[in-house]
Amino acid sequence: MGVTEYAKRLVPDGLWAITCPLVPAAPRRPQGGGSPRVDDRAVFGAIVFVLTTGCAWRHLPPLFSVSHQTAHRRFTEWSAAGLWAKLHRAVLDRLGAAGDIDWSRVIVDAAGLRAKKGGSLTGPNPVDRGKAGSKIHVLTDRDGLPLALGVSAANMHDSQAFEPLIQGIPKIRSRRGPRRRKPGKVHADRAYDIPDCHRTLRERRIGDRIARRGIESSTRLGKHRWAVERTIAWLGGYRRLTLRYERHGHLFAAFLALAAALTCYKKLAS
Repeated sequence: MGVTEYAKRLVPDGLWAITCPLVPAAPRRPQGGGSPRVDDRAVFGAIVFVLTTGCAWRHLPPLFSVSHQTAHRRFTEWSAAGLWAKLHRAVLDRLGAAGDIDWSRVIVDAAGLRAKKGGSLTGPNPVDRGKAGSKIHVLTDRDGLPLALGVSAANMHDSQAFEPLIQGIPKIRSRRGPRRRKPGKVHADRAYDIPDCHRTLRERRIGDRIARRGIESSTRLGKHRWAVERTIAWLGGYRRLTLRYERHGHLFAAFLALAAALTCYKKLAS
């Protein structure tokens, strides 16, 4: 399969139509200097390949006609420009305009993973014999669409990411009326049953469905939490997120934002 066909399979026309206007402009070059710039869509396809397969940059297949140095450099540049978060929000806007986001409740959860090389946003994992690790924090709508995400050290308590996740819900287009970012209520497990989390919801006048220690049964809570657990499993299907290789936390967070954008796009394209 040629590089153009392969890139199009990984980055279909609909996804590229959303992404292309968001890609930072290429730096100006002296006239006649250097080789032609590699096509942005081909590079995007190479980045999606690395995210999906978890392969090292240096093992990027030659069928992309993109060197691993170019792919990694442009991923770093685009991440610094916030491209992946912008893409995630752009896809959410389209879903919101179509009425495909269920604001009746949102669900919060977290999952840990090992950080192979350490680095920023890592810490000793208390459930992995103290080895270096990170946590992925996810907030989804009722059906499991990821709306807000975060990355922290593995030894940070889940509840500390609660308020940043609530604040991180973007203003998303609605089918009718103004943009929306406020859910009807928030579901979370007992790890978030602390005064600060309840206060965060009370101040924003959001319904509080955080499980209470010694009161809520895990069976009842599971009726709603399965959606976010499924989303975390979807994100874990992107192999670059199952074991962290990035030393820089912001680059790992960039991969997470891209995975969330692709997850939401699948809903949009279905």
